[in-house]
Amino acid sequence: MRTGGIRWGILGAGKIAQVFVAELRAAGLLVSAVAARDPDRAARFARETGIPVSYGSYEQLVDDPAVDVVYVATPQPFHADQAILAIEAGKAVLVEKSFTDDAPSAQRIVDAARRRSVFAMEAMWTRFLPTCAEIRAELARGSIGEVRGVVTHHFQKLNASPTGRHYDPALGGGAVADLGVYGISLAFHLLGAPHEIVAPGNATPAGVDTSASVLMRHDQGRTSTTLTAMNTPGPNGAAVIGTDGWIEIDPYFFGSTGFTVYDAGRPGSPVRRFEPPALPGRGMHFQALEVERRMLEGALESPLMPLDESVAVMRALDEIRRQVVTGSASRPEPAGLRP
Repeated sequence: MRTGGIRWGILGAGKIAQVFVAELRAAGLLVSAVAARDPDRAARFARETGIPVSYGSYEQLVDDPAVDVVYVATPQPFHADQAILAIEAGKAVLVEKSFTDDAPSAQRIVDAARRRSVFAMEAMWTRFLPTCAEIRAELARGSIGEVRGVVTHHFQKLNASPTGRHYDPALGGGAVADLGVYGISLAFHLLGAPHEIVAPGNATPAGVDTSASVLMRHDQGRTSTTLTAMNTPGPNGAAVIGTDGWIEIDPYFFGSTGFTVYDAGRPGSPVRRFEPPALPGRGMHFQALEVERRMLEGALESPLMPLDESVAVMRALDEIRRQVVTGSASRPEPAGLRP
């Protein structure tokens, strides 16, 4: 499964980094080093995951000549500075989603990567799964006609501790950036950027969004809806609606899951069923394979997760969170929504 001798460095030693490293190693990809601000934590992470080198500073990681690409696995508010640290050292970067904590920070990463001519990509891992690839193939075949809308639901009951990350604004807490981003990014992927957003929801007194009901209007009369909350369980399915049918994606729609294609002429009767291949984990290695392929080609970004789209998604997240916290809906073509 390996695409080349590209060597990974892991910036951050939290839970998501553990999952990522395990799946890279299972796929036969090379992980050379890990760094955390706490050298003991970095060393423990390295021992537990089989990484040969650990560092107690991010500067040491990005200066390591045995590292070609850095996976940034820290909370969103730190992504921009840490990604740019790697970029300025000439390293390619894969930056955990959400890309940053706001659109200006996202643009800083993009500008730095283009200035230094190094590869950069947001780690929206679901786009690279076999499920999403097969959905794109169905749409290309015209299985459901012209795509008219995308509907997603993402609910989880996350840790509500005031000391936890999810409810801490300084650590990028909130339902929209952690959960809703999957559906919003899928809508961008299939429908393009919206020109209007309406997003009522609820927030804590500290300004952390806990739920949102997002309606986005896209070009050619297409629409998307995203329902998300981090303080309650709920359905986690999705659907892609077309003029001649629809694709119903199983829960959890953002993972490696199945889907059913329906024909408008036979409502309720499945036309085709897709079941994903068995995977040893979540399938996070597919995004790493994409990074390696593009790097070996000499590309600076992926056409499946373009940098300008990552910035546009962040603009949408900023607007959604603004509406949820202030209770004020956007105007058509809200300032800063379009690239």
